[in-house]
Amino acid sequence: MSASTSSAPATSRKDDTLGRSQVNVLMWSMGVGFAALYTAYAGLVVVLLPTQIQNLDAAAKESNLALVTMTSSIVTLFAQPIIGAISDRTRGRLGRRTPWMLFGAVGAVLTLLAISHATTLLWLTLLWVAVQVLLNVVQAPLTAVMADRVAPRRFGIVSAFVGLGSNLGATLGVILAARYAGRLGLGYGVIAAVVLVTVLAFVLLNRDRTRPEPPEPFSWREFLAGFWVSPRQHPDFAWAFVARMTFILGYWGVATYQRYALQDYVGLDGDAVDSAQQLMSVLALVGTLAGAVPAARISDRTGRRKIFVIGASVLLALSMAIPLLSPTLPAMYAYALVSGMGFGTYMSLDMALMTEVLPKGSAAGKDLGILNIATNIPQALGPIIASVLITSFAAGADKLPGYRVLFVFAMAVVLISALAIRPIKSVK
Repeated sequence: MSASTSSAPATSRKDDTLGRSQVNVLMWSMGVGFAALYTAYAGLVVVLLPTQIQNLDAAAKESNLALVTMTSSIVTLFAQPIIGAISDRTRGRLGRRTPWMLFGAVGAVLTLLAISHATTLLWLTLLWVAVQVLLNVVQAPLTAVMADRVAPRRFGIVSAFVGLGSNLGATLGVILAARYAGRLGLGYGVIAAVVLVTVLAFVLLNRDRTRPEPPEPFSWREFLAGFWVSPRQHPDFAWAFVARMTFILGYWGVATYQRYALQDYVGLDGDAVDSAQQLMSVLALVGTLAGAVPAARISDRTGRRKIFVIGASVLLALSMAIPLLSPTLPAMYAYALVSGMGFGTYMSLDMALMTEVLPKGSAAGKDLGILNIATNIPQALGPIIASVLITSFAAGADKLPGYRVLFVFAMAVVLISALAIRPIKSVK
């Protein structure tokens, strides 16, 4: 990433009407759907966008990358909750979620085909903002499908499929993008095709439903007020928001500058950077499979989520200590493997935890969209903080000290995420 009044009991009843085979199709489809989204996100953010920005102005690549990603994250800050809320209220032959997923996919494809032709930072920024908004239009209703149609007893396994799909997509995205780093137009086109084909397959295999009753009368006042979830009344929701925001802030600050770190921290150049990024992605996927699958199974069996999410945060923080202590290519490979275990485990259970802390009787699309603000805020702040740290602590042309400070900062922020999970009471 449809009912505006989705709640856990209602979700359970809907799940029971689907039949086991339909639920399994939905589960696999969500995994593939998120794989396609993260193929786009990772391939674009980690490889194609930094490459295009470096081609425009190599001397100012760090600050320009921060400017472009920060601008898009700020603009898209409320895209998911707004689209989620609108899809909650949508009625029609195509259902609630499908129209928006199709609109977002088609729009994203057209924009991706145009972005490779941007020859100025201004046009690149405008088109990048459009790409991010339209991908959010796909993701918001896709995320809400879990709350719509999956019983709480299956949140863990479905969340694991989403997490594994996300990490598999991230690996595929970097491999594809690194392969086409020298041919940006083809790279953007391949990713556009992945998004479009996957969304079309999802909506055909999982026919959407619409609520038989009409939505409640619309009120701008109530609509805008609905985006505030009181931390006092819903503390678990608030702690989950803080935990996700700090986790993504630490992870994203390092991940966005991975390509530049291989150049300026490790000392690679040319094709060696592309090869290193591809192998790092494969190692991250291996780590994900090693950590996420067992964690999801044990979590569903025991009903416990928090201990695994906390452990994943600690593991991600420890992974960043490896390149901090050794600015070498083997250390970056080890970081990729261990961070894959931490990030993959976190993502495999994050959606389950987030879905379980939603305010009861709330609009699933909107509230899951609000939680996704906790992803967009650090995506806005992470790159600009990383840019400031890298350039401020650089010793002239030597940027190695700046990257070391970045790793320390990221470790500290991710550990804060682990602490924020502990006060959650409604989830074991």
